[in-house]
Amino acid sequence: MYPILLEIGPFKLHAYGVALVCAFYVDYYLLYRELKRLNYEPKIATDIILWGAIGGIGGSKIWYLLENISQVMADPVGTIFSGYGLVFFGGLVGGTLGVTYVLVRNKLDWLTFSDIVAPLLILGYAIGRTGCFMNGCCYGLNTDLPWGIHIPHLPAGVHVHPTQLYEFALGLSIFFILWRLRLKIKITGQLFFTYFILAGTERFLIEFIRINPKYLWGLSGAQLFALLLVATGAFFLWRPIGKEYRRLRQ
Repeated sequence: MYPILLEIGPFKLHAYGVALVCAFYVDYYLLYRELKRLNYEPKIATDIILWGAIGGIGGSKIWYLLENISQVMADPVGTIFSGYGLVFFGGLVGGTLGVTYVLVRNKLDWLTFSDIVAPLLILGYAIGRTGCFMNGCCYGLNTDLPWGIHIPHLPAGVHVHPTQLYEFALGLSIFFILWRLRLKIKITGQLFFTYFILAGTERFLIEFIRINPKYLWGLSGAQLFALLLVATGAFFLWRPIGKEYRRLRQ
């Protein structure tokens, strides 16, 4: 693991931070091109990525703190200001609020833009998982499989599932599926709710081989939220709330 890519005196370049920056820049590039293709003002991409990042990082941190309240009580300053604890589902909620602010301010249709950003959400998530891998966090259960990895702080000889790389591969696969489907949607919101189903299913399954606290029915908090995502996506695909998609799709 290489949590710190470069260290010069007090300056440290953290791998997870680099992964986040890469995720935001790749998403910005694709969003800028997509808005231009759909005849929207491409400059809106800057505001969407900025406020999505602010809301996403803030929401993910808050989710982490709520899930680890005992750590917060024991060491509030250290826990709150640590570089750890960016939880995806908290980021999804916070990022959605941030992007919603931009859309309301610019009087843009929420469902239309949810379809535009849906593939980018899972792409950013996938890229972020490479930072988790380098950081040595978010790993899985012990395994004897040949591709099991050793995390430095674990006992010698113990290997675990590289769930970060599993999610990177699955996230990329979902991105390519959504990226192709974006040209075929007929009702606004379809792509976004398809993202709910695919991303929720991916996270629900991967949690079975991850080390996370279980809360209800033997499921983790992430799994419970993932089930909510899948159910919401399935419901709104069954009962669409959007309008016929009329914008350029080629």
